[in-house]
This record gives sequence, structure tokens and C-alpha cells, in this order.
Amino acid sequence: MKHPGAELRAVLFDLDGTLVDTADDFIPTVQELRREHELPPLAEDLIRRQVSNGSRALVQLALNLSEGAPGFTEQRQRLLDLYGAVLGEHASLYPGMDELLARCEANNIAWGIVTNKPRAYTVPLLASLSLHPACTFCPDDVQHPKPHPESLERSCAVLHCLPSQSIYVGDHARDIEAGRRAGMYTVAAAYGYLELDDEADRWGADAIAQRSEDLAHLLFPH
Repeated sequence: MKHPGAELRAVLFDLDGTLVDTADDFIPTVQELRREHELPPLAEDLIRRQVSNGSRALVQLALNLSEGAPGFTEQRQRLLDLYGAVLGEHASLYPGMDELLARCEANNIAWGIVTNKPRAYTVPLLASLSLHPACTFCPDDVQHPKPHPESLERSCAVLHCLPSQSIYVGDHARDIEAGRRAGMYTVAAAYGYLELDDEADRWGADAIAQRSEDLAHLLFPH
């Protein structure tokens, strides 16, 4: 896709691992779940790399328990309860994001969030960080979550812009797939929660941000 350039009307972000570094909330959550099962702590980097894959992946990592196995549903709920107790305590915007959001607003460019994080956890997290996006779409809000483009298409409708006038930034292949299917210019957040065997240049994004500080130049190249 061609960069919208002067036609840019909206920038949409994935949440965990793209706009906000939430790993420091999830690391103690996973460690506590393991402690309850008398398991030793995991290396923090292993947990960090699974955050974008959601609670199911974190339960599998924490307890070596496959989805569908007896007790999986209960342990996932326990992990979510533990996470809810620390939600937003340690999470923070990635470096440069404050300035980037302010630049969007100063240029009358709407910014929003399209995430696969449930609304019950997204809304309190945004409140804890005093973030006020122009739109927020969670999996609860759509019939088909990412990598389906529905949430991105609906975001553009809410913001009264075309997908071709918008940019989507995400740290997972499904984010880039969703953005491309919606007809948006896509930016891969290579600084996010990538697994060891994953590489952002495989996703087919239009641009790659190796650091969060690189986004400003990629979004506003002129």
C-alpha cells in the first residue's frame, strides 16, 4: 500500500506490545500462577515474548497445559483474575508515544486502538494511563477479531475516513494481515513481543519500526 501522506486521517494502534508495554503486568501474573502450582519462576523474557498471544498462550507457557486439557479453562480464569489485580500498575507507554500521540492530535489526525484484548481489561488499562483514543475496538465489539479486518474497517467508519487514509501499527503478523486486508498502510512494530522464531520482515508490512521512537518518522515522513 502507498503511504497516505498528506491524505492521512487516522492512525490505529494495536495495544499490548505496540502502544503500551504491558509485559511488566503480565510477568508477575504468570510467576504467581506458577508459584501457586509450586513451580519455579520462568525467565522473564519467555513471558514477555508471549504477551501478544493472549491469556491462553500464557497459561500454556506457565503450566505447560494445552488448551482443551482438563482444568485449562479454570487456570485461564485464575490467570485473568491475577492479572486484573495488577492491571496497569506497571504498564507504560513505549518511549516516544506521548509525543507521537500529541503530534497526531496537533495535526487533526485521529488515533485509535484496535486490539484483541477484551474490553474488560482494555478500558481500565487506558484509564490507568489517562489515554483517550478517538475509537477503541476490542474482540467483544466485532463478530470477527483480527486477523479479520472487521475491527479496522469499523474503526475507519467511526472516524469518517477511508482505510487508504489510515495507518495500522501492530507487533504481530495477524495485525499486519488485518491491516492489509482492510486496505490500510501497515507498520510492523518490531520492538514488540515477538517470539524467538518470528521476524517482522516476514509479515509483509509496508514499513518496519525497529524502535518505538522510529514511528514518528514512518508515520510523518515529511
